[in-house]
Amino acid sequence: MRKPLFLLLAVLLSSVQAATLRVKPGASLQQAIMAAKPGDVLEIERGLYKGNFLVNKPLTLRGIGRPTLSGGQQGDTLRVTATDVTIEGLIVSDSGDSLTDQNAGIYIYPGAHRAVVRHCDLTYNLFGLWIEKANDVVIEANLITGKRDYNSSQRGNGVQLYNTTGARIIGNNIGFVRDALYVDVSHHAIFKGNKLHHSRYGTHYMNSYYNLWEDNESYYNRGGLALMEVRDQVVRNNRAWGNSDHGIMLRTMQDSVVENNVIAGNNRGFFIYDVEYVTIKNNLVVDNHVGVHLAAGSTRNVVEGNDFIANREQVRYVGARDEVWGAQSGNHWSNYLGWDRDGNGIGDVRYEANDMVDRLTWRYPSIKLLLASPAVQALRLVAQQFPVLRVPSVVDPKPRMQPNNKQWSEWRDKHYPGQ
Repeated sequence: MRKPLFLLLAVLLSSVQAATLRVKPGASLQQAIMAAKPGDVLEIERGLYKGNFLVNKPLTLRGIGRPTLSGGQQGDTLRVTATDVTIEGLIVSDSGDSLTDQNAGIYIYPGAHRAVVRHCDLTYNLFGLWIEKANDVVIEANLITGKRDYNSSQRGNGVQLYNTTGARIIGNNIGFVRDALYVDVSHHAIFKGNKLHHSRYGTHYMNSYYNLWEDNESYYNRGGLALMEVRDQVVRNNRAWGNSDHGIMLRTMQDSVVENNVIAGNNRGFFIYDVEYVTIKNNLVVDNHVGVHLAAGSTRNVVEGNDFIANREQVRYVGARDEVWGAQSGNHWSNYLGWDRDGNGIGDVRYEANDMVDRLTWRYPSIKLLLASPAVQALRLVAQQFPVLRVPSVVDPKPRMQPNNKQWSEWRDKHYPGQ
């Protein structure tokens, strides 16, 4: 019993010793940081504070009335090297623009574990947040925008997360950067409720395991969510729409679940490349130019309960053998031409996504003008009757007659501007 009592007394003593200090406009913020004791709270009043600031002890920097910290276009505006630092309610702007030096609005250095950045505006910085080898960080409810007058390749990323564990990236609005979230070698993290837009990739994500992607919205990027060389992911309830290339890219992924996502109005809804042992279920894939682009031996996956609706091309697939989807409960395909005599909700004829007509439309796109004509429909029936004419395809033996998502039409016409 003595040890818990000792710890309680230590906590109480530290709370008594911690002070709340005011920093007024015109005062030196860096001097106030240097004078503060570990655990103190600096309340920074509304004003403009110029400089490149260093926090090298556990402190809370709390903005009162949204004060602005400006780095003057040089270096990092705010650099954190200590553990247990909290930064909240600040406008942090005007970092330098050296990609080599990784200039950031807030740079969280290796070892600065348990840093918290919340309710801040990070504006006109090269990298909004650079976080490296710092565990259990919390980045929550921030607005992050980059140097939008720079070319995309000259910008930094909104949040750069490298070699971390236990990060919580929650409820941020990130846009006009190179990649909104760039994540590498970071495990046991949660990415939830973020808006990722007007960037190259909403998420550029590699070599990371045991993470949750939930309730994020990625739109008006080149690519929505790009998840590459990863395993043990849960990707659910996200919305990827209006991206000029893919909505969700799954590349070299294993042992993961991708469920209940909306992928709408992209050039390619899903881009699935070298993916095995992944469950893809209950997703709505609607009004994309290509619903699913399937390539590079993506097999041994469970694909059930998805709605593929009004995609110009449902599946683009080139492979050596049929790929069976929907063996347990089936998927819904809006271009299915079969029937349901017994009324059990399952089509009596299997669905084939890559028939002769599909291949002709890839080679001669103008044929799409005739897709509803009797001649083209007859060609589909001929291809089914004469197997010598068919090629390997995605095959669904239990196509569902009705979609699960009854509100699917709300996601139509959400395309990238100009497409």
